[in-house]
Amino acid sequence: MWVMKSRGKAPHPAGEPRCPSLPTPNAGDGPAALPRSPTPPHHPRARSPRRFPQTPPSTWPRPPPPLPALSLAPPVTQRRACPMSGALSSGPAPSGHEFRPARGLKAAAAVRPRSAMSWVVLVLLCAGLGACLAAGTTGAPGAPPSPRLRVKFGLRRSADAEDEGCALELGSERSLEECGFNATARTFLIIHGWTMSGMFETWLGNLVSALQEREKDANVVVVDWLSLAHQLYTDAVNNTQVVGKSIARLLNWLQEIPLFKLENVHLIGYSLGAHVAGFAGNHVHGTIGRITGLDPAGPMFEGVDPSRRLSPDDAAFVDVLHTYTRETLGVSIGIQMPVGHVDIYPNGGDFQPGCGLSDVLGAIAYGTIGEVVKCEHERSVHLFVDSLVNQDKQSFAFQCTDSSRFKKGICLSCRKNRCSGIGYNARRTRHKRNSKMYLKTRADMPFKVYHYQMKMHVFSYKSLGEVDPTFFVTLHGTNGDSEPLSLEVLEQIGLNATNTFLVYTEEDMGELLKIKLTWEGASQSWYDLWKELRSYWYRPAKSSQELHIRRIRVKSGETQQRFAFCVEDSQLTSISPGKELWFVKCTDEWKRRPVSNTL
Repeated sequence: MWVMKSRGKAPHPAGEPRCPSLPTPNAGDGPAALPRSPTPPHHPRARSPRRFPQTPPSTWPRPPPPLPALSLAPPVTQRRACPMSGALSSGPAPSGHEFRPARGLKAAAAVRPRSAMSWVVLVLLCAGLGACLAAGTTGAPGAPPSPRLRVKFGLRRSADAEDEGCALELGSERSLEECGFNATARTFLIIHGWTMSGMFETWLGNLVSALQEREKDANVVVVDWLSLAHQLYTDAVNNTQVVGKSIARLLNWLQEIPLFKLENVHLIGYSLGAHVAGFAGNHVHGTIGRITGLDPAGPMFEGVDPSRRLSPDDAAFVDVLHTYTRETLGVSIGIQMPVGHVDIYPNGGDFQPGCGLSDVLGAIAYGTIGEVVKCEHERSVHLFVDSLVNQDKQSFAFQCTDSSRFKKGICLSCRKNRCSGIGYNARRTRHKRNSKMYLKTRADMPFKVYHYQMKMHVFSYKSLGEVDPTFFVTLHGTNGDSEPLSLEVLEQIGLNATNTFLVYTEEDMGELLKIKLTWEGASQSWYDLWKELRSYWYRPAKSSQELHIRRIRVKSGETQQRFAFCVEDSQLTSISPGKELWFVKCTDEWKRRPVSNTL
């Protein structure tokens, strides 16, 4: 986006369109027929309005040229910011005005999105969220900062979001005494992100309450940089380093207090606040104990140098939750790349259960992008709160190279620290960086689910076409039965090969006793009907699809127990569409490993 800076107080040049741009005159119309922008009654020109001069049509204002199809940056001569509303208008720049990039763009000149479409998405997001119209800018470049644009630190005594807490003043030991700051206890600093409303959101009070309940003697400090965050996104990005340095100055001063240790400091940053925490760790004297990034912001941070974003160098332990990494036209709201020692991607880091999001651009068009962002982006905060309040139902993540391998059920191992709790319970790792971990979750709190790896060995099949089964399994355990669980077939079912799947339940099944495998028959959908017709054309009418399965092996991710299940009737090992097979514990080679002490 581009802003227009006026030189002096020169009157608006005659014949130049105002914001929004004037319509193109029709053939035969004179300049006097052009509509004029309303002039405020107090304006000097209100008493003597200036009209367009009677000039030949060749000098009339020309229609704006079309935007280029693929330009990396917005053309300066074709787009400008309306100084009154912040909206974009088209046309050549009036004389006496010049174009300058917003301050955030200047600071991020080397952090351009990947394509011109990325600019389009940023503009749409800005318009959809209402930030362009609701938020002012931080002032002209080079101007001294306004007194209201400052960072405040509030030591919270209650979870009320309206309670600003007790103000900690840098250099004032009296404020520490009045606020009851405990130098020997753990200190949490909560850092919010970019704001559309200029007010604290409801999640902040929930996080404060959860921390106070879990760590009763801790200092819970809210970093208030609302005045610097309630800006255009590019300006807010530019302000993150300013806020990070302010936090570093506070921590440097606190280190002068006896018994205060930087290793007891835990910064928790959401969205842009995660990068603020990184800058604080980069500028503080010493090493912060821990930084937790809750879905760090992606635009203008993806792929940049570690010194310009959150990175493992910013604290002794940096753990990150990624919940909104789905890319739309080159832009991801949450950062996709790993930026910590441990990077956890719940549900692959994109579609979160319960959000029901399918069309981001459609949400932008209908003005509901705020809810789209809130549901998935903010899920990272709720997962962290869940890890604090539901200690008896901790969620576990498993190390894996990518999401597709995790979906196949290949990565449910806890050997060599390959699994960990998430959120507050994330396990510190030594000499490890960018360890990517994955898990599934429920749609609401508590988010914990129970992961199972299923290995199915197909030793024979009968088919003259492609085998594309739709499998469901029902688990029967000592604590009850599960609902039919879908087996996601990501690859072609292999013959004389081990086919691996991932299933998960929302309830603890206890010790597994039996498994029912169902091959779903043809449904009434047009897609399935087409598959049936296509298969009929390419195979004889009397042929059928049939698989022979003798054994299913199951491994529990949470307990690391292994089970082997054999077909209940050794004479009936075949399964076909619309049929089912029952499996019970194998009497000859049933294995059960003890619960791993790594969880």
